Amino acid sequence: MLRSGSVSKIQGLAAEGKPIREIACELGLARNTVRTYLRSGPQAAGRWQRGSKLDPYKERIVAWVRDDHRYNCVTMLERLRALGYSGAVSTVKAFVRPLRPAVAGQRPVLRYETEPGQQMQFDWGEFVYEQEGTRRKVFGFTAVLGYSRMRFVVFVKRCDTATLIRCVMAACESFGGLPKIALTDRMKNVFLEQMDGKEPVWNPVFADFMASIGVVPRVCRPYTPQTKGKVERSVGVVKQGFWPGVAFTDLDDLNRQAAGWCDGLNRRVHRTTRRGRPAHRSPYRGAAAPAPPGLRLGALRDRGTARELGWLPLL
Repeated sequence: MLRSGSVSKIQGLAAEGKPIREIACELGLARNTVRTYLRSGPQAAGRWQRGSKLDPYKERIVAWVRDDHRYNCVTMLERLRALGYSGAVSTVKAFVRPLRPAVAGQRPVLRYETEPGQQMQFDWGEFVYEQEGTRRKVFGFTAVLGYSRMRFVVFVKRCDTATLIRCVMAACESFGGLPKIALTDRMKNVFLEQMDGKEPVWNPVFADFMASIGVVPRVCRPYTPQTKGKVERSVGVVKQGFWPGVAFTDLDDLNRQAAGWCDGLNRRVHRTTRRGRPAHRSPYRGAAAPAPPGLRLGALRDRGTARELGWLPLL
């Protein structure tokens, strides 16, 4: 096939009234070739398209999106790297973008920031899986520090008050200290009733626990989950970035994988704050929270120094 420039010359000379024989002689083409292009007007040959490094992996990506509902391209990139992909994440994003489902519009929300040691947000998420053809579920507890966005994730079989308290303790131990305020949803194992005047009616077991460790509980206003948007987003990150396609033998195995994934996440530069890696912040000198009597959160490093991690270490 002729390139577009040659086709244009044939059409231009024909428009000038020149016969096929003259056009063929002038362009060095066979008369039948000139006659064919003038009669049928075939398309010029397109440029050769170079293959993409992503081509061998596109079917696998489509399966991840279609079957596992995996849309997080950064997580996809990690798995593709293990399979031998050496291209950029932008190539993966460009391929996945038209595969994503449409997202309904939401009202914009003004984000607010907190000081180091000020706030921790936590919430539950429900995670469904199949075991031997039976549909089962576990509950994922996610906590995030307001200042640094450092995350903690653990999976449990139930989400009652006793389990919630154990999860909060595990999160504080992972973070290395206690925040001043803990913000969460108006869940029954935290908050029992609507405000009675200005005083909330707390779950007494949870309220006693929070009082014993010296952390002030807070709940969102009704129908405004954006108030704790950091943990809302973090639960979504777990559901989109970790859970799709995960394989585990038991709950301990699942939590080991979650801990490793969370540790890798905490070592990255946060895309919102751009302050630096949450797990490697520069020292922040401030008042340390005294340890409540009888409370042990485990061995803590750098005792007496408060770091920019959104928590105050115990002494």
